[in-house]
Amino acid sequence: MKILLLEDDLALCHAIKLKLVKHGYLVDSCNDGETAMLYALNTDYSYDLAIVDRMLPIIDGLTIIKAMRGKGIGIPVIIITGMSALDDKIEGLDGGADDYLVKPFHMRELLARVRALTRRPAEIKNTDHLVFSDLRFDKRNRELFCRDKKVLLTVKESELLYVFMQSPEILFSREQLLLKIWGTSSDVEPGNVDNYISFLRKRLKEIQSSCNIKTVYGSGYKLEN
Repeated sequence: MKILLLEDDLALCHAIKLKLVKHGYLVDSCNDGETAMLYALNTDYSYDLAIVDRMLPIIDGLTIIKAMRGKGIGIPVIIITGMSALDDKIEGLDGGADDYLVKPFHMRELLARVRALTRRPAEIKNTDHLVFSDLRFDKRNRELFCRDKKVLLTVKESELLYVFMQSPEILFSREQLLLKIWGTSSDVEPGNVDNYISFLRKRLKEIQSSCNIKTVYGSGYKLEN
């Protein structure tokens, strides 16, 4: 597994790189945005994931992420930054990042997020028919199956479940789910996410699935078996 690390704090960059290498990852690191842009846009390097500091000198990290997405580079990206405001998180996720980790953070949490993103099942990303554990989901018809049982979902339930079933076992924050389901221009409150999570849990019970949407207090939700 090959990771691109873009971080201008030399001590932090060195510490992260050492930890990743210790856990078996190959790591290329850069400390300024100009060099980082060259690495990030070169598909010959075949990175599996990028960890990007948002406030890089010369060219900022968000500009690099947008350039990657514009070139069709779809690898998972984790933003690491001291910018903790909700609007900053939404801007980062909307700009193409898959995850957002605020400094200071524990190395164990960064490693967990790397593991979660790199085990994402790529083969089911662009399909309307998803399978996880005992669940089968037909997004086009909004039908959720568990063995011989079936339930019809509402539009928002369907969109929310689709996010979870595309990336089972991946933790999503409320802000990420709001962005993915309702978009940045919506006035929907974060509490609405909790309501729809509750609705989906009832659907899973209704069809007697072994799966559940787990609450990770203070962090968000994930679909697990």
